[in-house]
Amino acid sequence: FTGSAFGSAAIWQYESLKSRVQTYFEEARADWMDKMRPQKRGDFRKQVNSWWNSLTEGQRTVTGIIAANVFVFCLWRVSGMRRIMFTYFTSNPSSRALCSPMLLSTFSHFSLFHMAANMYVLWSFSSSIVSLLGCEQFIAVYLSAGVISTFVSYVAKMATGRFEPSLGA
Repeated sequence: FTGSAFGSAAIWQYESLKSRVQTYFEEARADWMDKMRPQKRGDFRKQVNSWWNSLTEGQRTVTGIIAANVFVFCLWRVSGMRRIMFTYFTSNPSSRALCSPMLLSTFSHFSLFHMAANMYVLWSFSSSIVSLLGCEQFIAVYLSAGVISTFVSYVAKMATGRFEPSLGA
């Protein structure tokens, strides 16, 4: 999984760089057209775009991860989803689904405080680590760390004979 994650990140990084170069030239051509058009007042999309552009690359990267974690947290609150959530979003070596929970449990939190604390820590160091690794490699590290820690959890549970499900990486 880790090899695939980093290989995919390298391809994604290359394609992203190529896209940025193309976008740069397209934006330079379109800038003069924006100056000619009258600007709308109170345009919500422009306000959101302005906020998004004020974030660092790391904060933009982590925003997607935080959104995924919040979405999964909300799914835990839907009673009809509990069976699916226990099957695919908890790590349990005695479960029939072993591989997908290794990745999906990375996004799973049952306590609001636990999720908020994790997301705050992720947000706080995101700018520096993404500037060091790049967003593609950071996501590969994040996902790989989740899968590897779940695997270590499987091994520890097998060694101790405790087969109860657990959340998170």
